[in-house]
Amino acid sequence: MIDEFIPSEPFSVGVELELQLIDSETGELVNGIKPLIEVYPNSPYIKPEFIQNTVELATRVGHSITDIHQHMLSLATNLKSHCNRLGMALCGAGTHPFDEQLALFTPTPRFLELEDTYGILGHMQVTFATHVHIGVPTRDDTIYLFRALKPYLPLFIALSANSPFWRGYDTGFIAYRHRVLAASRNHCIPPSFESWDQFCEFLEASYRAGVIESMRDIHWDIRPRPHLGTVELRVMDAQITIDETMQLAALTRSLAACLLDMRDSTKDFLLPHSLPWWTERDNHFSATRLGLDASYIYNRHGDVRSLWAVWKEVTEVVLPYAESLGDMAYLQRLFTRVTNRRLAYARQRAYYEEAGNMKSVVTALTAELDAELEQAESLESDSID
Repeated sequence: MIDEFIPSEPFSVGVELELQLIDSETGELVNGIKPLIEVYPNSPYIKPEFIQNTVELATRVGHSITDIHQHMLSLATNLKSHCNRLGMALCGAGTHPFDEQLALFTPTPRFLELEDTYGILGHMQVTFATHVHIGVPTRDDTIYLFRALKPYLPLFIALSANSPFWRGYDTGFIAYRHRVLAASRNHCIPPSFESWDQFCEFLEASYRAGVIESMRDIHWDIRPRPHLGTVELRVMDAQITIDETMQLAALTRSLAACLLDMRDSTKDFLLPHSLPWWTERDNHFSATRLGLDASYIYNRHGDVRSLWAVWKEVTEVVLPYAESLGDMAYLQRLFTRVTNRRLAYARQRAYYEEAGNMKSVVTALTAELDAELEQAESLESDSID
């Protein structure tokens, strides 16, 4: 059944990170997944994506951020060595700063079917994301958490923004990836569902109409994953480093724990669970443009507050949950980056302003990830010795 639900342990976590495959000499994207994936046949952790210039790292299911952090570092370190052998580097960003090539689809049956569906649109959507799965034990918890997290999508857009450049231009957006994906059939803001039955009605109707074959064909910014027993947050850009990826995963997990704990509380929620469609759409757009400096429309009357104010309230409320889950250190590093205006998009623009060309941005991004992985490899060698 398309709506079959398999429960997961509450607040178990998994992360998927889509990384760019970069030509080590030119800094351009390279369609290098086919020779690379020969090293990892049928791997559940290092996988191709629908376009050939992308490789996806997927952690195992973990019970702490530290657990999956170490796993992803190990995966990325091993992957980097094989990429280097093939003349490629790895880069973490939501878009490539200057590449203008149309992407090639990875020749698997499913991805070739997507090519037939999307035509040239699929070849132009060269974007890279971070996905975080949070485990939930019941259907009702899943649909509740999906609905409760949905108003925070603009905040996650702002915190993860890492795509200011597109085809050699500064777009004026901090997260332009979303504008590229907005042209697609099943991307961006999901509809609202009040119950699991209502969600299943949508799935069955979409399946009957031939719109989808499974949940994998729905690419919303957040979606329930019945067969995994998770809520999957998909709104975030790919991050420059593994540690920054884990910081955002820690925030997702802590906020999920907070919202589920507040489910039956008489206290007011930080953000309303249901807003008019035009409000959700405008909040989404503003966050991709201005990040934490954007205005957030928080009621049906058009009253606004800044995303900075939302961020400050969220940090106060989630801290106890981060502490109990063992994720506090990750949130503290995220707080520091936000306070110091060192989020990923800001670093990209700083690299460009310093050197005056887009290739230098790619060089700096690959260098950041390389340095992190080299340090992790060195620490691992020291612990073995």
